[in-house]
Amino acid sequence: MGNSTSISIGRRAVLGAFAATAVSAAPVYSGVFGFLRGAGDIRRIQMHSARTGEKLDMVYWIEGEYIREGLKEVNHLMRDWRQNSTTSMDTRTIDIMAAAHNLMGVDEPYLLLSGYRSPQTNAMLRSRSRGVAKNSLHMKGQAADLRLNSRSVSQIARAAASCSAGGVGKYSGSNFVHMDCGPVRTWGR
Repeated sequence: MGNSTSISIGRRAVLGAFAATAVSAAPVYSGVFGFLRGAGDIRRIQMHSARTGEKLDMVYWIEGEYIREGLKEVNHLMRDWRQNSTTSMDTRTIDIMAAAHNLMGVDEPYLLLSGYRSPQTNAMLRSRSRGVAKNSLHMKGQAADLRLNSRSVSQIARAAASCSAGGVGKYSGSNFVHMDCGPVRTWGR
């Protein structure tokens, strides 16, 4: 079964688990208020790391508050595995990921290809590929590269772009979508 990540967050988490079928996640930006209407009181993120095999399926936001322990688990899973270094992932990126996942109506967790990147890792990857930005938002904990087996790159990118909350890059040749909380923009094929 591999490594499994879980946390204990008490009574509110138990109540949230019962509401899991009504999970709705949305970033809190001016362009996405439509996603907030009718939303539940919880946000959930599901993903596993392609590099470490770790898994995460958890409620990270309840009743208008982020769960600190949950965010620590997200930060750990999204760490730079090459340097074994973490940062505080920007909650706006996590919200975009969760909102896009919810919009696609899938139960399959994201496959995380890249989350946080240390400057050393980013420089190494940049030396090997033209597709790595010198000032990548990955180094600020503001980006993630994700894949779903049950959805195409175009489907994932459309869901993320519909949030109008950050950058969305399609990398069809490598079968992943980049999501970030930077300026609203799209690129790729």
